[in-house]
Parts: sequence; structure tokens; C-alpha cells
Amino acid sequence: MIILIRYGEIHLKGQNRPYFERLLMGEIRNAVKKFPGATVERGDGRYYVENFDEADGEDIIAALSKVFGVHSLTPAYEVEKDIDAIAAEAIRQMDEYILENGKKSYKVDTKRSDKRFPMKSNEISAEIGGRILEHDPSLVVDIHKPEMRVFVEIRDKAAYVYTKVIPGQGGMPIGSNGKAMLLISGGIDSPVAGHMVAKRGVRLSAVHYYSFPYTSERARDKVIELTKQVAAYAGEIKLHLVHFTDIQMAIYEKCPHQHLTLIMRRFMMRIADRLARESGMQAVVTGESIGQVASQTIESLAVTDSVVELPVFRPLIGMDKIEIIERAQQIGTYETSILPYEDCCTVFVPKHPTTRPNMESIIKSESVLDVDALIEDALSKSEVIIVNAD
Repeated sequence: MIILIRYGEIHLKGQNRPYFERLLMGEIRNAVKKFPGATVERGDGRYYVENFDEADGEDIIAALSKVFGVHSLTPAYEVEKDIDAIAAEAIRQMDEYILENGKKSYKVDTKRSDKRFPMKSNEISAEIGGRILEHDPSLVVDIHKPEMRVFVEIRDKAAYVYTKVIPGQGGMPIGSNGKAMLLISGGIDSPVAGHMVAKRGVRLSAVHYYSFPYTSERARDKVIELTKQVAAYAGEIKLHLVHFTDIQMAIYEKCPHQHLTLIMRRFMMRIADRLARESGMQAVVTGESIGQVASQTIESLAVTDSVVELPVFRPLIGMDKIEIIERAQQIGTYETSILPYEDCCTVFVPKHPTTRPNMESIIKSESVLDVDALIEDALSKSEVIIVNAD
């Protein structure tokens, strides 16, 4: 078995294409490095994963399907560029497919990138399709809406035969579009936001705010697990765990309660912005969506953005909760996100939060706090851990 990997958007990169291809090669090699013997080569518009134990095939495909930049991948079998060898392999795979799925209508699709091969694509498809039908006359050919397909690719190195095309993540390889700091909570939204930004080639670090003893160690462990799940796609993530209790207590004791959430969010954004700039990052990423909660109205977002220097990316900004949940389920973070462990955003929640804040009134409410001292104290108690996928 061999695994063929296709890339999509990279094809559009013109003279910069080799740079993106090299980055993607590195990500693919990193994804398969734990599988003994597996090698990765690139040629004629494909990447080829070879020399692995076939028993590892499904696990390798699962790992590769999480690599950003991969458009699709295929478990295929390599044969000589000989019509008899190709037909024999196509018949073998058709028989195998029938044993697993029953008889289906079929079609043969051929791509001939090696134009030296003496038959054209449509001729190859007709010949292979005919031989399959000779082998099992009870089958039905349907060139318009077949229930299954046999694919043949004639390439420079060899011919490849397969029946499956598995979708990849798409997007751009990690590291091709800078670095950003993700504010990650224990909720549904922020892991999805991280996944979406990473898909555009952005390398992530993350910051989480915890309020021990008001939040438990289980809540902290939940966030680490969510970060691991994002790291399965985004690669290694440096996670900053910031002690937020003293900041929240100071806000609660000294500021008008209707402004608690907004002032808390301003502190979070200040800290994320500072950590990002100190690490040479170019943006801050949040999981906010317009109007989802009181702190996410347009007016509220303007108030929180006013304290940061870097651009703030909100990839979920126009999505509703159902769409976000569906995306969380697709990437595998949803079940962890809904575990009933509180986070700092649920501590000291005001009964009647401001939804249409006035910037001057928020600044006035915040002026009673020693902002710099509170931030320095929180950062002095913070912890940094390196998170990788399991």
C-alpha cells in the first residue's frame, strides 16, 4: 500500500509555491514520524507516503487527515504502467469492495499525467471497466451516478489504483502565515476559533485564565485536554495558565457590578496582547461571536479591543451557536467542552451586565484599579506548559 496526498490551495501560490510545498512536506513527515519505516516523497503534484506496515495504514491516514494543507488522501496500490497489471489490481480491489459492501454500480476514472503512456485516459477507463465486467457480468456500469468508483492514475513513477478518496483539512500548512495568541476557555467556542485560524497556516500559542480556588483543578485539566485536541491539528502549543483570581476579586470589590464582565475582558485582552507581543506574535485570537452574550455586542467588543495593540481575529464572529457546535463536533472538541467544570468567566457574573457600554464610563469605573500592578502580579504567578497531541 501507498498513500497519495493531494494539496489544493498551494497550487495557486505562483512563484512562492515551493516554499509552501516544503512547509507541507515537513508537516506530513511530522505526522508520520511515529510509524516505523514510513517515508515521504514529493513528485508530479503529489506527496507519497511509503514503506510502512500496512497494519498502520488506518492510523497513518487518521494522522494525515488532520494536517492543514492536505486537500485529500488516498490509500492506493502501486503497479507497473502496464494495462494488464492495472486491470488485475482493479479487479482485485473491486472483489474486495464487493465482499465488504455488496455489489454496486461502478465507473472507472483515469488520470494520465504521464502522456507517454500509449492509451488515453478515456481509453484506459473503458478498457479497465470492460475487464471488470468480463470478470463479473452481474455488475452494472453507470458513468453518470455510480455507487462506487475505481480510480486509476498513470504517473511518471508508476500506475496507482484505488477506490477511496478521503477528504483532508484543506487550508494552508502551519507556519506559513505567522503566529497568534489564542484566548482559550473551557467552552465550546475558543477551540473552534483556534482550529479555524490554524487552518489558515497560523501557528498558535494560547492563554487560559483560571480562578483557583473558585475554579477547580478539573477545570484546568479540561482546558489542557482541549488544547491537546487543538494541537492534534495545529501542532505544538505553548499554553500560558494565568492566575486570575486577584484581578477578579479587585474588580468585584471596587468596580460597578454592571461593568464586571467588560472590565474583566479588558484585563484578559491586555494580558493576551502583552504575552503575544513578548513572543513575537502578530495577532490575538478569540472565540467571540456578535451578540452571543453581553460582552460580545459590537459596542462591548470595541471597548475590549481598545486596550490591545495587535489585531484581534474573531473567526466565529458571524456564526451562530448551532454552527459553532457543529464545527466543534467535527473537530472532536465538543464532548470535552461540555464537561461540567466551571471556568473563570462563570465566577462573579453580574445579574444585569452592560450590553451597550460607553467607553468613558468603563474607563472611569476601571480607574480605581492599579491595572499594571494587578497584571504584573498575575503574570508572576502564571505557569507555562508545552502541549502536544497525544
